[in-house]
Parts: sequence; C-alpha cells; structure tokens
Amino acid sequence: MTALTPNSAKKFILDNTALMAPPHVPEIVLHLADEAHDLWQRTEDELTEIGLPPPFWAFAWAGGQGLARYIIDNPATVSGKCVLDFASGSGLVAIAAVQAGAAEVIAADIDPFCATAIRLNAEANGAGINFLGTDCIGTDASWDVVLAGDVFYDKPLADRLMPWLAVLRARGAEILVGDPGRAYLPKTGLEPLAVYEVAVTRALEDAEVKRTTVWRLS
Repeated sequence: MTALTPNSAKKFILDNTALMAPPHVPEIVLHLADEAHDLWQRTEDELTEIGLPPPFWAFAWAGGQGLARYIIDNPATVSGKCVLDFASGSGLVAIAAVQAGAAEVIAADIDPFCATAIRLNAEANGAGINFLGTDCIGTDASWDVVLAGDVFYDKPLADRLMPWLAVLRARGAEILVGDPGRAYLPKTGLEPLAVYEVAVTRALEDAEVKRTTVWRLS
C-alpha cells in the first residue's frame, strides 16, 4: 500500500476488519478489527510509512459506545436536529444519531481513512451521513447538537477543544461528551447524564471493562 485512494482505503478496511456489533450498541454493525493488537501494530507500522495516523477508525472505543448508547436510549436529544459527531472515527455515534431521528448528521474526522470507513459503516446500517474531513475546531455551522466520544486523550487537542465547545454552548448548542476517564477530561463545567460499564479490548486499554460517563457541557 503506497498511496491512499478511496479504492485502496476500501480494500484495506475490508481486508483487515469484519462486520460486527460493538458490545454496548448491538443495534449497530461496524467494520471493526477482530484481532485488535495485531491489526493495531501492523496497520500503525504500515500507515506510518505513508504518513497516515493510527487506525482509530477500526475500534469501537468506550467513550463512543457509551455516547451512542445514550443517544439511542434518549432519542429526544437529537431527534429532528442538526448534529455534528466530532472526531467520528468509525462513525458509531453518528450512526446512532441517525437511528435516533436526527434531521442531519455530519461526521467530522481529519483521518483520511475515516471518509471510507464511515461511508462503509453508514451503508451497512442504512444511515445517511455527511462527512467532513477538515479540522472544524473553531468553526460553527449552526449545529444544534455536538457529540464527542473519547476525545480527551491528548492535551493539545483538549486545550483547543474546550474553548471552542464553550463558545458553541454559549450560543445554545447542546454538547455531549462520552468519556471513560481519559487523562485530559476537564475537571469542571461538565454535568453527568449517564454511566455505563463498557466492554473493551484489553490489548488497547488497561482493562476489559471501562466505566464510561456521558457528560453534558454546562
């Protein structure tokens, strides 16, 4: 694999994943890695050679699973609204928003693989999703709801993210975050809405179950 094209990305995804339901969101199927550690190491090595990021899109991370579960169980959160799924990865949360009746869903991620991964996953679930492949931090397209699963694992990202989300919240957007205790989750300004025990891959996490909270930016 020497250069990323939609066709090469599709082949890579289909060759290295299987359609399966995340443990906490059985209503949705995704193209996921079933041998997590091997795929992570191999794809990380291969992708590094061509300057692409690790395959976050190949896993249903705990924060995303918790947030997707909450959206499906509380459809009024997104029903009839314009929703941004920030750092969408596999598209799990975006698909949940479609299933819960959102009027429009935009899945945003700067990983170039995500355009293809999210399209394949959306098709597998019959979900209509728009993809945004640019860095949207600091922008505002009048979204009603912004969803962010597992985004506080990196300090530079967290430092950019919170001022932007605060501006969106101040003008009336609903901001929901799914987080399993990542290091850079803000200590203030968040209201807990639900807590889940989410099964995860020990190869990628420090446990087999992560206690995951869905927060609302207050």
